[in-house]
Amino acid sequence: MIQNFLSMNGYGLFVWGAFAITFIACGLLYYKTYKTLKKHERDFAKEINELSSDRKKVVIENSKIASQVLSSFSKTI
Repeated sequence: MIQNFLSMNGYGLFVWGAFAITFIACGLLYYKTYKTLKKHERDFAKEINELSSDRKKVVIENSKIASQVLSSFSKTI
């Protein structure tokens, strides 16, 4: 029964190969996107940290994203 399911009447190699290629492509796309996101977050946190303390407070109060990015980087920069 399982052998029939895996072989899929002779088309199993193509079907399972397509699934493998799809999962690998999605995994690579996720990894690249995640890596790019972290790079942009680091750049954004550096820009915020270069601001004066008064301007930094205003930006953090007005921007929900800025406060989230800085809380994730807390004092690692």
